[in-house]
Formats: sequence, C-alpha cells, structure tokens
Amino acid sequence: MNDSEREKILFVDDEESILEIAREFFQHKGYQVHTARNGREALALVHAEPIDCCFTDINMPEMDGLELAEHIRTFDNTIPVIVMTGYPSMDNTIRTLKNGVVDFLIKPVNLNQMELCVQRVLRERQLFIENILLKKEVAHKERLEKLNRELLYKVKELHVLNKIMRNFNTISQSADVFKRVIDLTLEITPADDSRFYVINEALKKPVVVACAAIPDGARSQTGNSLRPVPPAIPEDAAIEALILESVTDEVPLLISENRGARGLAEDIRSFMAVPLKIREKVFGVLTAVVRSAESRFNEKDLYYLSFMTQNAAYAIENLALYENIYENLFSTLFAFVKAIEARDQYTQQHSNRVTGIAIAIGKQLGCTTEEIGILNLAGQLHDIGKIGIPDDILLKPGRLTPEEFEIIKGHSTIGASIVGQLGLWDREQRIIRSHHERYDGTGYPDGLIGEQIPLLARILSIADVYDAMASDRTYRTRMAESRILRIIQESAGSQFDPAIVSVFMQLYREGKIAGHDWESPQGANSRPPSPISLSA
Repeated sequence: MNDSEREKILFVDDEESILEIAREFFQHKGYQVHTARNGREALALVHAEPIDCCFTDINMPEMDGLELAEHIRTFDNTIPVIVMTGYPSMDNTIRTLKNGVVDFLIKPVNLNQMELCVQRVLRERQLFIENILLKKEVAHKERLEKLNRELLYKVKELHVLNKIMRNFNTISQSADVFKRVIDLTLEITPADDSRFYVINEALKKPVVVACAAIPDGARSQTGNSLRPVPPAIPEDAAIEALILESVTDEVPLLISENRGARGLAEDIRSFMAVPLKIREKVFGVLTAVVRSAESRFNEKDLYYLSFMTQNAAYAIENLALYENIYENLFSTLFAFVKAIEARDQYTQQHSNRVTGIAIAIGKQLGCTTEEIGILNLAGQLHDIGKIGIPDDILLKPGRLTPEEFEIIKGHSTIGASIVGQLGLWDREQRIIRSHHERYDGTGYPDGLIGEQIPLLARILSIADVYDAMASDRTYRTRMAESRILRIIQESAGSQFDPAIVSVFMQLYREGKIAGHDWESPQGANSRPPSPISLSA
C-alpha cells in the first residue's frame, strides 16, 4: 500500500512523550501519523493535509481541544474527532457532544484500545461518507434505502460489540465475569433465560455458577428487567447433553427452532450453547433459552455470544495474571516483615497484633471498608523500614544514644520509600511514614500536628504504642496493663488524638481489645522504658 492509500491520523497533545508513543505505535500499524502540540497547529494541518481521524487532548495552550473540534466540524464534518483527557467531568462531556466529538477516552489510554477506536470510527466514517454520496443519487432510491438499512444494521452491530468490550474492560474481579456474561446475554439477545456452567473433569456434570432470567412480560415493558433464577435449578438432562456436545465439539451450538429432535422441553422455543475456552481448553459453557412464542435466536445472536465469551476469557486471564502479580507483591513485602521479626524474637507477631487493634479502633470510628483495607495493609507493613536499621541498633539491650535514636527514627521514611517504589499504595505509604507523628507536633519525621496527621496514622500510632509497651523488648520487660493504660490516658492530647484514646479505652473496657494476660515480673522495680518506647 503506498502512502496515498494509508489512513492519516492526527494526534494533538501538548505532551511530547504522548505524541512520540502514538506516532511510533500507529506508524508501526501502517497508518500515516501527523502530530501537533496545540489546536492552532492542528487546524493548520487539517487545512493542508487530508486527515481521516483526529485524537486531541482538551487542555492545551493557544487553542484547546474542544475549540479545535468545533473548527474541524465546521471545516469537514466527516473527520471523526476523539477527545482524550485525564480530567473527565460532566461539563466537558456535554461540551464534547455539542461539538460533534464521536468518542471520549480517559487517560491513561491503552494503545490497543485506541487502535480499536480508530478502526471503528474509520469504518463509521466510510459508511457516513458513502451515505452522504448516496443521498445525492436520488435516481437510485432503492439502492439508497438498502444501503441505509445495512448502515443501521452495522452501526447497531458495532454498538453491541463496543458494549461487550467496554463491559469486560471495567471488571476488576474474576468472580464478576460470569455474572456480567449472563446479564449481557439477556440484554443483547432475545433470551428469556441465561446460565453459565463450569465444566471440569473432577465434576460429574456441568455445574451452574451464575444465572439470570427475565420475568414473563417484562421484556416488552422494560427491555432489560432482570431477576435471579431461583437457586434450586431443576436438572435438565437434555440441556446437559447439549452442553457436553458443545464441549466435545468445542464449537457454538444454535437450535433456532426447537422441533423436539434434541429432547428439549416443549416450552424451550430456541436454544444456544457457547463454550468459553481459556488457553485453548474449555472452561465452561454459556447457555441461552427463548421460551416466548414471538422470538428466535439467529446466527447474529450466536456471533455476539461467541464474541462475548472470547472477551470474557481474555478478562479472566488478565485478571488472573494481575491478581497473581498483586499477591506476589504482598508476599514479597510480608517476607520483609518476617525477616525483621526473625532478627528480634521480642517483636514476633507485633505487626499482626498492631493491625488487629488498629482495625478494631477503625471500625468503632466508622471507617469505610476501603479505609479498613488500608489499615490492614499499613498495619502489617508499618515496621517494614526496620529492614534498613543495623542489628547493633535495632537489637541494642540498653538505652540508645541520641545518634542511634536518629538512625532508628529513619525506619518510618525507609518503610514509606519501600512501599512507594511499587506505585500502588499511596495512602498506605503516607500512613507508614506518619505513624510516629505526635498529636502535639513533636513527632517524626515531619513534625505534623493534630489533624495534619492522617486519621489512619493516628489510629495506627496508639495501636503500635500499646503493643510495644505490652510486649517484652530488648531494653525492658513488658509493662503491667494498668501502667500501660495510665500512660495512654495521660498521653491524650500530647502523643495521641484524645478522641482516639477515648475509643481505645472504650473498646478495652468492653473486652474488644484483648490485653496481655501478664504483669511485669519485676513489677514496680522494672527499669523505666527508654526514650523510644512510646515512639520507635
């Protein structure tokens, strides 16, 4: 294909790195690529070069993306414009629609997603141009009507395929894939009933893991009113046989008109079974049933379900890979914590106990599920920075010198740096960094005061100090519970947030924070804690 036949794409963005990545990717895919750093440069290119498609950022100097889109629409309304932005808002979305923008992508944009978008809008543009030309051919009215019907059919097909892709791009948990599959089946086909069966050699027969149905008459009223199929799903030997047949052949099965030859019940008018394969092996089968007299499945319905199961399989594989990577990161970080605890027998299980106390306080304070999850991770990893503290300081049996204390204080910033390197847990990183800040502003590393300290860090602080005083340490034996509680109460407003102290004491009195079942063997004669016992 020579240059004159290659589609020309224009990318407009004031970030040079984005332009370079887009240029390299789409040139490799065989497109001609033009770039501009603002709307004014882009508009000059549109007037000078035949452009087939334009991607533009919104916020740019001299002329923004929405003003550019309006100029392009005025100059040539067949050029599709796709807006990319890292700061989506309802106002911007409405403005893009008013300016004739055909799609709206949220940064960071996946390059493969951009390519699919290009392919779609170029096809739609070609259809649009053909439609404009055909409208001028009044003498060919019949051909015009036929092509318009085909256009509508193809647009509808593209809409369905895009809907399928969008649905599976937004799933964050593997368990949600199967529910999404059956709900979409009811939405994009005339099915009255949809189920997903898992197939496994260890199972004697197909097992339903997700199901949904549309009540009688609901489709004609609302189009997509769903309800769960009752859990007690009656066994249907004919359907199970058809599922196993589909698995054996590894191809979709369509019974457009049930005439009783396959043993299906008379109330089943039409039936489909589509295998879902993961790494070339059948994992499960999606079924769809029509029971009403008016509707029947056709080849297009079978194509939609086949396309959907392929996307579902990709989503499952990607989620499995992501979840595995995520678990590996957790395992690596917790291995660091275990390595620290292995160096000092006195701190065994310290992180687990601190986490349990912090979560109990967080729940009593009404923290959200997300905040409790953050407390769980930050609590487990709050001392991870001690991996960078030398043994002769970390395990020193006596008091620390001021110089040694400064070194051990660095464990909170070291820990925050370790977690921050992963780029996943920003809030957890802040809590790990701040769990030794004091309410009166005399803590470390940043000297934050009062509510400048993140709430979850204030919670973690009191849990950490309580467990430190209630455990044997290298520089002293465990304290008596009565003394610990007195110190915590006396530290309200200086070291701790008074409101959190109040919640801690309430939970302690109610037995929801289990105290250690011991008193210090030396009682009142035990050596006073070193200066770091309440902060390190």
